[in-house]
Amino acid sequence: MKLCRFLTSLQTPAVGILADDATIIDLSPARITSLSELLESNDLPARMRELTDENLPRLALADVQLLAPVDRQEIWAAGVTYLRSRKARMEESEFSATAYDKVYEAPRPELFFKSVPEKVAGPGDFVGIRADATWSVPEPELALVFNSRGHLAGFTIGNDMSSRDIEGENLLYLPQAKIYEGSCALGPFITIGTSEAEARAWEIEISIERGGAPTFSGKTQVGQIKRSFGELADYLFRSQKFPRGVVLLTGTGIVPPDGFTLWAGDKVSISISGVGTLENSVAVV
Repeated sequence: MKLCRFLTSLQTPAVGILADDATIIDLSPARITSLSELLESNDLPARMRELTDENLPRLALADVQLLAPVDRQEIWAAGVTYLRSRKARMEESEFSATAYDKVYEAPRPELFFKSVPEKVAGPGDFVGIRADATWSVPEPELALVFNSRGHLAGFTIGNDMSSRDIEGENLLYLPQAKIYEGSCALGPFITIGTSEAEARAWEIEISIERGGAPTFSGKTQVGQIKRSFGELADYLFRSQKFPRGVVLLTGTGIVPPDGFTLWAGDKVSISISGVGTLENSVAVV
């Protein structure tokens, strides 16, 4: 089962259920206008089944504009959760290598704030590369969707855009390398009712086109994430409250070669087998 957000014919945001590959159930007549409130349900899959059985409007997926599946949640990110990510971050600079090696092995994960919901790019929106960066890459990631109680409500796709040259220059520049206009994309759906064991069998793929021709592709398995989802949630919710829920990006296991950087106009497609495909074009910000 999958949830989404979309624009109605009146250009107002709405919450929907993906009934099948081509149809969305509009939950507006059921007075469900907030994704965060729906995620607070004690039994979300059961609530979605109830709503699916109601006589609610059904819209063609091809006729609606999907939005990022967040409305009031903060977005955070975990780093160095894949072995490949550790190697790539260590390669960015000798100055940072020891720190990244230690955090991969440490009990405490690397966690950092990524975005407020209104700045998240959705399906078809632009993602950004900084005008003052020379080495910019996408980071395809599984994103965990938690409600305010720390319950893992579902999964979506995330793109944690990064300026590797800025981060590699100095670890203290991480916020500038990670948090800027267009640096986070989510979507297209939130998959509900899936266990961690099932999600760890999913495959993550990325493809990048430049001028209509493929320029990079890669794939990895969610099961390669070193830390359990429960472990990441435990640290994320320590000394923290998220009254409207939170989305956590879980790190990347696909890193383009060192000579690769994104250009304006590139098209980035990220697929996770249990969620769908998130597509964005690249712009300089």
